[in-house]
Amino acid sequence: MQGKIKLLRKSLGKEVMTMKNKKLRSMLISVGTIIALVLAVWGIGTVVINNLKAQGVVTDQDIQSTLQVGMGNILPIAIVLGLIIVLIIVFWNRSNKFNFWLKWESFIVFLITVVVSINTLLFGPLQGLMNANNSGMAIKQVKKSLVAKSDNLSKQIVNEGSVLLKNENDYLPIKAQKLNVFGWASISPIYGGTGSGQSNNQGAIDIYKSLNSAGFRTNNELKNFYTKYQKTRPVGGMNDTDWSLPEPKISSYSKTMMKKAEKYSDTALVVITRPGGEGTDLPTDPSHIKAPQKYNGHKDDWKGGKNYLELTTTERGMLDVVNKKFKNVVVLINSSNAMELGFLKEYSHIKAALWMAGTGTKGFSALGKILKGEVNPSGRTSDTYVYDLKKTPTYNNWGAFEYTDKSAAFNHYVENIYVGYKYWETKYTNDNSGYEKAVQFPFGYGLSYTKFEQKMSNLSKGKNGNFSFDVTVKNTGKRAGKDVVEAYFTAPYTNGGIEKSATNLLDFAKTKNLKPGQSQKLHFSFNQAQMASYDSSNGGAYVLDPGQYQIQIKKNAHDVIDSQNLSIGNKITYNANNKRPGDVVAASNHFQYAQDDGSHFTYLSRKDNFANYNEATKAPGKISLPASLQKSATITTSYKEPRATGKMPTQGQNTGLTLSDLRGKRYNDPKWEKLLNQMTIDDMNNLIAYGGYQTFPIKSIGKVGTLDFDGPAGFSSFFAKNLNTTGFPSATMIASTWNKDLAKKRGELVGKQGNQAGITGWYGPAMNIHRSAFGGRNFEYYSEDPTLAANMAANEIKGAQKYGVYAYMKHFAMNNAETNRNYMSMKTKSMSSDMEWNTEQAIREIYLRPFEAAVKTGGTRAVMSAFTMIGNRWSGANDALLNKTLRNEWGFKGFVETDYYVPGTMDATQSILNGGNLMLSTNGVGAKVKYTNNPTVVRAMRKASKGILYSVVNSNAYASANYKKGQSVMWPYQKQLVNITIGAAVVIAALQVLAIYLYRRKYMVK
Repeated sequence: MQGKIKLLRKSLGKEVMTMKNKKLRSMLISVGTIIALVLAVWGIGTVVINNLKAQGVVTDQDIQSTLQVGMGNILPIAIVLGLIIVLIIVFWNRSNKFNFWLKWESFIVFLITVVVSINTLLFGPLQGLMNANNSGMAIKQVKKSLVAKSDNLSKQIVNEGSVLLKNENDYLPIKAQKLNVFGWASISPIYGGTGSGQSNNQGAIDIYKSLNSAGFRTNNELKNFYTKYQKTRPVGGMNDTDWSLPEPKISSYSKTMMKKAEKYSDTALVVITRPGGEGTDLPTDPSHIKAPQKYNGHKDDWKGGKNYLELTTTERGMLDVVNKKFKNVVVLINSSNAMELGFLKEYSHIKAALWMAGTGTKGFSALGKILKGEVNPSGRTSDTYVYDLKKTPTYNNWGAFEYTDKSAAFNHYVENIYVGYKYWETKYTNDNSGYEKAVQFPFGYGLSYTKFEQKMSNLSKGKNGNFSFDVTVKNTGKRAGKDVVEAYFTAPYTNGGIEKSATNLLDFAKTKNLKPGQSQKLHFSFNQAQMASYDSSNGGAYVLDPGQYQIQIKKNAHDVIDSQNLSIGNKITYNANNKRPGDVVAASNHFQYAQDDGSHFTYLSRKDNFANYNEATKAPGKISLPASLQKSATITTSYKEPRATGKMPTQGQNTGLTLSDLRGKRYNDPKWEKLLNQMTIDDMNNLIAYGGYQTFPIKSIGKVGTLDFDGPAGFSSFFAKNLNTTGFPSATMIASTWNKDLAKKRGELVGKQGNQAGITGWYGPAMNIHRSAFGGRNFEYYSEDPTLAANMAANEIKGAQKYGVYAYMKHFAMNNAETNRNYMSMKTKSMSSDMEWNTEQAIREIYLRPFEAAVKTGGTRAVMSAFTMIGNRWSGANDALLNKTLRNEWGFKGFVETDYYVPGTMDATQSILNGGNLMLSTNGVGAKVKYTNNPTVVRAMRKASKGILYSVVNSNAYASANYKKGQSVMWPYQKQLVNITIGAAVVIAALQVLAIYLYRRKYMVK
């Protein structure tokens, strides 16, 4: 009996232990399943984030800020998970029935929490980022016929933009059929630049393909040698550029290979390239490059203080040998930055030289055709090429400068209005010998395979200060070709008076393709106000001094062909009673505050032939920023709420309007106020804050979301990988065509591609000035001359907007360098931007002029402001720039978006109170407007929203072919998310039904 009892006890003990083990196993499985789900979500998220980081789309700072803003949505998942784990651990040994429901309901509650949290996160604070990241789902493919048409235009741009710099004894077109191609860059040329301005280079025509297509045979052993040496060009990230120029030392060329090359052909093509890109300027002294930038080239390449735009020691060695071994040498300069090209004169066997900047995807097709003679080059330089860049007036004041207390960075534009040729042509007036020693290729210079004759008619005077003249161009040579007519003016100058350049580009035009003996008459008209200089005295105004003005046609900025005189009898002042044509309000001083940072530096003056040159252009010493300027800066960490004035607007009313009702309405139509009344504060805040590559959908007014894409060389995107849009030639190449019609056609094709692809906003064109040859984004900008840039920009914008794509003219303004655009102040421990100090005259005559034309002539409805500060005021919150000048003087109607939004550097509330509208932010961190219970702020929000809505409703997004009234404002991915959420809800409901079924079957059915 006792044995049976012991056996029963043992059996019961085992059963109890088995039950406990089952419960423990059940608990562990439950907890493990939940943790596994969490880890799976975490893993997928990590993969996505790392992928975005690798593409340069986001930084660690972006990720941290995004997690910060989304923490409130993620936190419930962690809380519920923690509670479930605690409940399971505490109650795991309860009854089977209790544990059944604990396990099932915990799992279901956790799933509900995850689904709800993710939805509130993705449809809430992360919606902007999700919109951008899923833009590929909304993009359509551009038709092949339009891509082909765009490719053909790209080829035409390079055909006309390539500049023949040298052609000794008419060596070109080349008669040889075989070519030895030297220079590592021959296998990896520059098609554009890096950063947001980079273009789509898939399927690009390279140098060898171009030459072979034109019928040239090339030495493949050399090609294979360079490819084996290094296959791809080192680039690095946006802020850690790799400046390496991977050129093999001449010692690595085997004697056998060189002998074969000599036997192959007596003709060599040498390729010299310089890259550039966003985030960093080209180094003036590469031997001292420091992290995060890098240079992995030969240690002795830059010895002796060489700059990046000179030949390296290795390139020199290669040219020495090529010049010695080959009778005929042609040099291809593939660079948007104006290099020092004195070596073209130093080597006796260099017979010709051709300049080609970023060609875009298909532009290199021009190379072989030009060398063959199938295309006659007709490009002109858009910059001045000097022998020694150290002697330019900007050189000592170009680079990274910061105040002694580390409070801010600065840049002194000491050269005043004398940028590029405006200095050289003025300095060497009546001194041709000195000029030729300093300048190798003037602004507007370019050779042809034929010869032209230009004859200028007398000036014809019209009404209201209008004048006109004709220029007859005749091809007097033996080949067909195009010519450029460059019209300049010279204004009377009084020593010590208003600063004036000795010559200024007035207008230009390009002929059609003229056959030998054929002529064409080109008509020019201008208003005398175009020759006015800005006088900042007595409150400021544009003025025409009395005296003799010369209207000249020239071969380039230096060589005069013909001239006509125009006399102004009395001084003309363009003020409130006599506005310049196109001005809504007469110009007056708005930027006097930006003339001096307190260090009392000197601006270059023409007085006594630049007698103050050494004093003005010297490098800045140790400079401190006055406390008053720190305090008055528009970007400070202590920005306070503005004073509340007026009555609080009533928002969220039901007016019965939708945004589509306002299409085609005047900007001042009273319906706009009714529509704005319908928006809530949150609506406006979302619209303003989430402007990263988009404008945000607003359900209350039926505003659909739109997509904005980079960049100046054609649509590109960090997010959408299915783009088949065209990679057009760089802006510098377009400018060098000196062909307004090509610029307009390029804009039209961008507009057509955007319309077909579903893109509404174009982050371009960019029109800052080539203040220095070392500008990192010079490839993105047109020229050193504001008139050339103005005409190209206005025509591109006009073309794009014809097809409903609004073009963001950028970077407004003074963003002429990349150095210190995001400067970390060691004093305030906050981000700021470079403070640009300049005269009001130079700001208006040089740096704002392209933007002015983009508004007045191009009719742009969108602007991207700059990282930079004009003086101590950030461009994106600068009332003088955005309101007084852009809107009041020029009559701009539309919206201003920041450059990529950086909290600390930028402030959304400051921006909208000073003329800004939209923040280029995808996650909204720091980009939300504060003080939204303040009527002053709310009125600014309404104004900001109106500018955005006005441009959007008049874009392709609301064209009848793309929009139907009442359509959903949801993005394609959101519709998928809704379907997924519905599916998840069905699954959760099914799990709940399954739980009930299993419980009844296990515990209730007998």
